[in-house]
Amino acid sequence: KSLGKRAAGMRLARMRASPLWAGDGFRNRHPIRADLRDPNARFPSLTDFMCGGPRRVPKVPLPALDPREAWLRPPGSGLRATWLGHSTVLLEIGGARLLTDPVWGPRASPSRLAGPKRFQPVPVKLDQLPPIDAVLLSHDHYDHLDYPTVKTLATMQVPFITSLGVGAHLEAFGVLPERITELDWWQTHRLPGFEIEVTAGPSQHFSGRGLKDRNATLWSSLTVRSARHKVFFSGDTGLTTQFTEVGQRLGPFDLVMLEVGAHHPAWGDIHLGPVNALEALQMLGGGAFLPVHWGTFSLAMHAWDEPAETLLSLAPKQGVHLVMPQLGQAVEPARVESVLPWWRGVEPQGAGAVPDTAPEPITWPKSAAWPLD
Repeated sequence: KSLGKRAAGMRLARMRASPLWAGDGFRNRHPIRADLRDPNARFPSLTDFMCGGPRRVPKVPLPALDPREAWLRPPGSGLRATWLGHSTVLLEIGGARLLTDPVWGPRASPSRLAGPKRFQPVPVKLDQLPPIDAVLLSHDHYDHLDYPTVKTLATMQVPFITSLGVGAHLEAFGVLPERITELDWWQTHRLPGFEIEVTAGPSQHFSGRGLKDRNATLWSSLTVRSARHKVFFSGDTGLTTQFTEVGQRLGPFDLVMLEVGAHHPAWGDIHLGPVNALEALQMLGGGAFLPVHWGTFSLAMHAWDEPAETLLSLAPKQGVHLVMPQLGQAVEPARVESVLPWWRGVEPQGAGAVPDTAPEPITWPKSAAWPLD
């Protein structure tokens, strides 16, 4: 059942009408930059995934906080984000609560017995969430569209906003058709009851849940705009010049959530990694940067904390306003003044370049425009 189902009928007709449809599936619109993929890099084998790579998972669970008490109070600035692991973020904006790519399942896989296993539990159980006004789904890969999670959310009657074609999977998982909104790139949905708009936009990726459905559904970034704030969520993506257009049309952004983990030189055109994420942030026009897509699953060969360490090394030199909360820590981006490398407490010598004594937090000067506590 976790494989989902293929689109048919009016849904399929709408997909075929998209300018991104290429006859037998969707395609990335822009040419891929030649320098994004190392031509000499070998794709990891099944043996590599099962046995290769040092420090791919932490030795003990990462520290996490229980955000439920914080969720009882509305954010003073009007914008708050709680990273719950991987690409799952509870976003509070304009009085609404939105959940991005929710994954509570034990594996990023169609099977409960095989496939990448979660090394970090979610800080709260699914039934401990506050009322959710909408779920945002970027695409249909297993570490973003999780069958057991969606099945449970379907019983809560939560609306879903997603990319073209993904609604077929959602219906197969028990979501009612009237609670599904599917968007093509640059299409916008206004959330009923709120002054909030969700717009699907470009990303450089692919889709598929089985052996024969590659690119059968669309993949998207998602922008959320309220009367006061704008937030960008990348989903999964490689570096594409289309981010410049996204920033010009939908920005500037108060919060930018970009994927930084599960990267590899052989697939640098479909995943960002921390270095390209910083370039994507610049293309988008900047904004407080909350890195996602790390700290939960081992989906590549790099060390589990490499994305965080690389960002901490490079971002301050570029004047980037990093927002790197602990799992379960509810933060208002405008009020984040520093980054404390909390992940180093798990393995003090992590990433090969961590000092014996944790450094002082990296601090940014407070702007007069920031709300006062």
